[in-house]
Amino acid sequence: MSTIFIAEMMGTMFLILLGNGVVANILLKKTGGNGGGIISITAAWGFAVFAGGLVAVNLGSAGELNPATVIAGWINGTYTTNQLLPYIGGELTGAMLGAFLVWLLYKDHFDETSAEPHLQLACFSTSPSIKNTPLNFFSEVLGTFVLLYVAMSFQGSAVNLGSTGRWPITTLIWAIGLSLGGTTGYAINPARDLGPRIMHAILPIKGKSSSNWSYAWIPIIGPVTGALISILIFNLLH
Repeated sequence: MSTIFIAEMMGTMFLILLGNGVVANILLKKTGGNGGGIISITAAWGFAVFAGGLVAVNLGSAGELNPATVIAGWINGTYTTNQLLPYIGGELTGAMLGAFLVWLLYKDHFDETSAEPHLQLACFSTSPSIKNTPLNFFSEVLGTFVLLYVAMSFQGSAVNLGSTGRWPITTLIWAIGLSLGGTTGYAINPARDLGPRIMHAILPIKGKSSSNWSYAWIPIIGPVTGALISILIFNLLH
Protein backbone atom coordinates (compact mmCIF):
# COMPACT_ATOMS: atom_id res chain seq x y z
CA MET A 1 0.00 0.00 0.00
CA SER A 2 1.16 3.52 -0.70
CA THR A 3 2.03 6.02 2.00
CA ILE A 4 -0.82 8.25 0.89
CA PHE A 5 -3.37 5.42 1.11
CA ILE A 6 -2.30 4.44 4.62
CA ALA A 7 -2.14 8.03 5.83
CA GLU A 8 -5.58 8.96 4.51
CA MET A 9 -7.06 5.67 5.73
CA MET A 10 -5.81 6.20 9.28
CA GLY A 11 -6.71 9.87 9.34
CA THR A 12 -10.23 9.27 8.05
CA MET A 13 -10.67 6.37 10.45
CA PHE A 14 -10.02 8.72 13.37
CA LEU A 15 -12.26 11.36 11.79
CA ILE A 16 -15.23 8.97 11.62
CA LEU A 17 -14.51 7.25 14.93
CA LEU A 18 -14.66 10.58 16.77
CA GLY A 19 -17.28 12.23 14.53
CA ASN A 20 -19.80 9.42 14.26
CA GLY A 21 -18.85 8.46 17.79
CA VAL A 22 -20.28 11.66 19.19
CA VAL A 23 -23.48 11.19 17.19
CA ALA A 24 -23.86 7.70 18.68
CA ASN A 25 -23.15 9.05 22.16
CA ILE A 26 -25.84 11.71 21.79
CA LEU A 27 -28.56 9.74 19.97
CA LEU A 28 -28.40 6.15 21.17
CA LYS A 29 -30.29 4.96 24.23
CA LYS A 30 -28.64 4.65 27.66
CA THR A 31 -25.37 6.34 26.73
CA GLY A 32 -23.65 8.78 29.06
CA GLY A 33 -24.07 11.58 26.52
CA ASN A 34 -27.67 10.91 25.49
CA GLY A 35 -29.47 14.13 24.57
CA GLY A 36 -26.33 16.28 24.53
CA GLY A 37 -27.43 18.34 21.54
CA ILE A 38 -26.00 20.17 18.56
CA ILE A 39 -23.19 21.98 20.41
CA SER A 40 -21.65 18.68 21.46
CA ILE A 41 -22.00 17.17 17.99
CA THR A 42 -20.61 20.13 16.04
CA ALA A 43 -17.73 20.68 18.46
CA ALA A 44 -16.68 17.04 18.38
CA TRP A 45 -16.81 16.95 14.57
CA GLY A 46 -14.49 19.96 14.48
CA PHE A 47 -12.06 18.26 16.84
CA ALA A 48 -12.38 15.03 14.85
CA VAL A 49 -11.24 16.81 11.69
CA PHE A 50 -8.29 18.25 13.62
CA ALA A 51 -7.28 14.84 15.01
CA GLY A 52 -7.70 12.99 11.73
CA GLY A 53 -5.81 15.62 9.80
CA LEU A 54 -2.87 15.53 12.20
CA VAL A 55 -2.68 11.74 11.99
CA ALA A 56 -2.73 11.76 8.19
CA VAL A 57 -0.18 14.56 7.82
CA ASN A 58 2.21 12.85 10.21
CA LEU A 59 1.91 9.64 8.18
CA GLY A 60 2.83 11.39 4.94
CA SER A 61 -0.26 12.71 3.13
CA ALA A 62 -1.79 16.16 2.86
CA GLY A 63 -4.47 15.19 5.37
CA GLU A 64 -7.38 15.86 3.04
CA LEU A 65 -9.73 13.17 4.43
CA ASN A 66 -12.27 14.26 1.82
CA PRO A 67 -12.63 13.07 -1.81
CA ALA A 68 -14.35 16.34 -2.78
CA THR A 69 -11.32 18.43 -1.86
CA VAL A 70 -9.00 15.88 -3.47
CA ILE A 71 -10.91 16.09 -6.76
CA ALA A 72 -10.86 19.88 -6.57
CA GLY A 73 -7.12 19.75 -5.93
CA TRP A 74 -6.67 17.48 -8.93
CA ILE A 75 -8.58 19.92 -11.13
CA ASN A 76 -6.44 22.72 -9.74
CA GLY A 77 -3.18 20.85 -10.40
CA THR A 78 -2.33 20.15 -6.76
CA TYR A 79 -2.61 16.38 -7.18
CA THR A 80 -1.72 14.11 -10.08
CA THR A 81 -4.07 11.56 -11.60
CA ASN A 82 -1.98 8.78 -10.04
CA GLN A 83 -2.67 10.20 -6.59
CA LEU A 84 -6.45 10.14 -6.91
CA LEU A 85 -6.92 6.44 -6.16
CA PRO A 86 -4.65 6.32 -3.08
CA TYR A 87 -6.28 9.42 -1.62
CA ILE A 88 -9.91 8.52 -2.31
CA GLY A 89 -9.46 4.79 -1.71
CA GLY A 90 -7.75 5.44 1.61
CA GLU A 91 -10.47 7.87 2.68
CA LEU A 92 -13.31 5.50 1.85
CA THR A 93 -11.59 2.56 3.54
CA GLY A 94 -10.83 4.62 6.63
CA ALA A 95 -14.42 5.84 6.84
CA MET A 96 -15.65 2.25 6.78
CA LEU A 97 -13.19 1.22 9.48
CA GLY A 98 -14.16 4.15 11.68
CA ALA A 99 -17.87 3.36 11.30
CA PHE A 100 -17.22 -0.27 12.21
CA LEU A 101 -15.41 0.77 15.40
CA VAL A 102 -18.27 3.09 16.40
CA TRP A 103 -20.74 0.24 15.95
CA LEU A 104 -18.54 -2.18 17.91
CA LEU A 105 -18.04 0.27 20.76
CA TYR A 106 -21.73 1.17 21.01
CA LYS A 107 -23.18 -2.21 20.03
CA ASP A 108 -25.21 -2.61 23.22
CA HIS A 109 -26.64 0.88 22.72
CA PHE A 110 -27.48 0.20 19.09
CA ASP A 111 -29.40 -2.83 20.36
CA GLU A 112 -31.21 -0.68 22.92
CA THR A 113 -32.22 1.71 20.12
CA SER A 114 -33.61 -0.99 17.82
CA ALA A 115 -37.11 0.50 18.02
CA GLU A 116 -35.85 3.72 16.39
CA PRO A 117 -33.87 2.64 13.31
CA HIS A 118 -33.66 6.23 12.00
CA LEU A 119 -31.49 7.09 15.01
CA GLN A 120 -29.28 4.10 14.28
CA LEU A 121 -28.81 5.24 10.69
CA ALA A 122 -28.00 8.77 11.83
CA CYS A 123 -24.97 7.36 13.66
CA PHE A 124 -23.61 6.26 10.28
CA SER A 125 -24.75 8.64 7.55
CA THR A 126 -26.62 11.86 6.91
CA SER A 127 -30.23 12.52 5.96
CA PRO A 128 -32.34 15.61 5.39
CA SER A 129 -34.34 17.17 8.21
CA ILE A 130 -36.97 18.02 5.59
CA LYS A 131 -36.85 16.11 2.32
CA ASN A 132 -36.49 18.63 -0.50
CA THR A 133 -34.08 17.33 -3.10
CA PRO A 134 -33.04 20.66 -4.70
CA LEU A 135 -32.52 22.38 -1.34
CA ASN A 136 -30.86 19.32 0.19
CA PHE A 137 -28.43 19.27 -2.72
CA PHE A 138 -27.85 23.03 -2.39
CA SER A 139 -27.13 22.58 1.32
CA GLU A 140 -24.27 20.18 0.59
CA VAL A 141 -22.97 22.36 -2.25
CA LEU A 142 -22.98 25.49 -0.10
CA GLY A 143 -21.44 23.84 2.95
CA THR A 144 -18.57 22.42 0.92
CA PHE A 145 -18.11 25.69 -0.93
CA VAL A 146 -17.64 27.47 2.40
CA LEU A 147 -15.33 24.73 3.67
CA LEU A 148 -12.93 24.83 0.73
CA TYR A 149 -13.02 28.54 -0.01
CA VAL A 150 -12.26 29.53 3.58
CA ALA A 151 -9.67 26.75 3.91
CA MET A 152 -7.86 28.08 0.83
CA SER A 153 -7.99 31.55 2.37
CA PHE A 154 -6.28 30.17 5.48
CA GLN A 155 -3.53 28.74 3.31
CA GLY A 156 -3.03 32.07 1.62
CA SER A 157 -2.70 33.92 4.90
CA ALA A 158 0.64 35.34 6.01
CA VAL A 159 0.01 34.00 9.52
CA ASN A 160 2.28 31.09 10.45
CA LEU A 161 0.64 28.80 13.00
CA GLY A 162 3.34 26.13 12.97
CA SER A 163 2.27 22.75 14.32
CA THR A 164 -1.20 24.10 15.13
CA GLY A 165 -1.80 25.08 11.52
CA ARG A 166 -4.85 22.82 11.23
CA TRP A 167 -6.63 24.47 14.13
CA PRO A 168 -8.42 27.06 11.93
CA ILE A 169 -10.03 24.18 10.00
CA THR A 170 -11.40 22.90 13.31
CA THR A 171 -13.12 26.19 14.03
CA LEU A 172 -14.35 26.34 10.43
CA ILE A 173 -15.95 22.88 10.61
CA TRP A 174 -17.54 23.85 13.92
CA ALA A 175 -18.96 27.04 12.39
CA ILE A 176 -20.32 25.20 9.34
CA GLY A 177 -22.04 22.68 11.58
CA LEU A 178 -23.62 25.32 13.79
CA SER A 179 -24.66 27.65 10.97
CA LEU A 180 -25.37 25.42 7.97
CA GLY A 181 -25.68 21.90 9.33
CA GLY A 182 -29.31 21.82 10.37
CA THR A 183 -30.76 20.92 6.98
CA THR A 184 -28.86 17.79 5.92
CA GLY A 185 -26.37 17.08 8.68
CA TYR A 186 -23.53 18.73 6.68
CA ALA A 187 -21.77 15.70 5.20
CA ILE A 188 -19.57 18.03 3.06
CA ASN A 189 -17.47 14.93 2.39
CA PRO A 190 -18.44 11.96 0.18
CA ALA A 191 -16.33 9.43 2.11
CA ARG A 192 -17.75 10.57 5.44
CA ASP A 193 -21.24 9.59 4.24
CA LEU A 194 -20.68 6.75 1.79
CA GLY A 195 -18.24 4.65 3.84
CA PRO A 196 -20.41 4.54 6.97
CA ARG A 197 -23.57 4.05 4.89
CA ILE A 198 -21.99 0.94 3.36
CA MET A 199 -21.19 -0.33 6.85
CA HIS A 200 -24.76 0.32 8.00
CA ALA A 201 -25.95 -1.79 5.08
CA ILE A 202 -23.70 -4.77 5.83
CA LEU A 203 -23.38 -4.82 9.63
CA PRO A 204 -25.77 -7.02 11.67
CA ILE A 205 -27.46 -4.11 13.47
CA LYS A 206 -30.45 -5.18 15.53
CA GLY A 207 -33.68 -3.66 14.22
CA LYS A 208 -32.06 -1.61 11.46
CA SER A 209 -34.10 -0.35 8.53
CA SER A 210 -33.12 0.79 5.04
CA SER A 211 -29.79 2.55 4.51
CA ASN A 212 -31.67 5.18 2.46
CA TRP A 213 -29.67 4.69 -0.71
CA SER A 214 -32.06 6.91 -2.67
CA TYR A 215 -30.61 9.89 -0.81
CA ALA A 216 -26.96 8.76 -0.90
CA TRP A 217 -26.05 10.57 -4.14
CA ILE A 218 -26.62 14.01 -2.59
CA PRO A 219 -23.78 13.84 -0.01
CA ILE A 220 -21.53 12.52 -2.81
CA ILE A 221 -22.29 14.78 -5.77
CA GLY A 222 -23.18 17.86 -3.69
CA PRO A 223 -19.78 18.18 -1.97
CA VAL A 224 -17.87 17.54 -5.20
CA THR A 225 -19.93 20.23 -6.94
CA GLY A 226 -19.39 22.69 -4.10
CA ALA A 227 -15.65 22.05 -4.08
CA LEU A 228 -15.35 22.63 -7.84
CA ILE A 229 -17.35 25.87 -7.62
CA SER A 230 -15.11 26.99 -4.78
CA ILE A 231 -11.96 26.36 -6.80
CA LEU A 232 -13.41 28.25 -9.78
CA ILE A 233 -14.45 31.33 -7.82
CA PHE A 234 -11.29 31.39 -5.69
CA ASN A 235 -9.09 31.30 -8.78
CA LEU A 236 -11.14 34.00 -10.49
CA LEU A 237 -10.79 36.31 -7.51
CA HIS A 238 -7.14 35.58 -6.84
